[in-house]
Amino acid sequence: MAPIVGVLALQGASREHTAALEKLGATVHQVRLPQDLVGLDAIVIPGGESTTISMLLESSETFEPLAELLNQGLPALGTCAGMILLAKEVLDGRPDQKSFAQIGIAVRRNAFGRQIASFETDLKIQNLDQPFPGVFIRAPGADILEPSVEVLASLKLDSGEETPVFCRQKNVLVTSFHPELTDDLRLHQFFLEHL
Repeated sequence: MAPIVGVLALQGASREHTAALEKLGATVHQVRLPQDLVGLDAIVIPGGESTTISMLLESSETFEPLAELLNQGLPALGTCAGMILLAKEVLDGRPDQKSFAQIGIAVRRNAFGRQIASFETDLKIQNLDQPFPGVFIRAPGADILEPSVEVLASLKLDSGEETPVFCRQKNVLVTSFHPELTDDLRLHQFFLEHL
């Protein structure tokens, strides 16, 4: 039976995630309100603007019920802003910004620069034979807080330091980049295979 995957559709690249997941045979539900969370096997939190998504989660009264499901083990994929929302710590967020604290990383917003500094690069990802096209748009960077976080891909900053850009902890995957903005379905496939 096809997995039922929710895609948070309050703001950001929800259509692109939906299209990728449907191509892989998943049943996709757009999540805008608490009742949209019923019956999900997993959730995708897309890129967008993390503070805006956080405020919309609050105003739609969806934050708390989604937090409860995540705390109970609902698998999640967070891309770009989704990485920020799933991180244990946001180093440079707004004081009132909430996160779901589902993966043991600290995130710095816009780690690779502002919108004008957006770029694409081939990423070497653990368990993938061929490079993956990484699309970075105002992308966050991660610092690892907990040893159980597995780094599946890293990227060198201008400073020469490596920063994790694709991480997994238990059933939570996060990326700094936007896999949904490419025609490459391997990361969505990877997510579905680990549900």
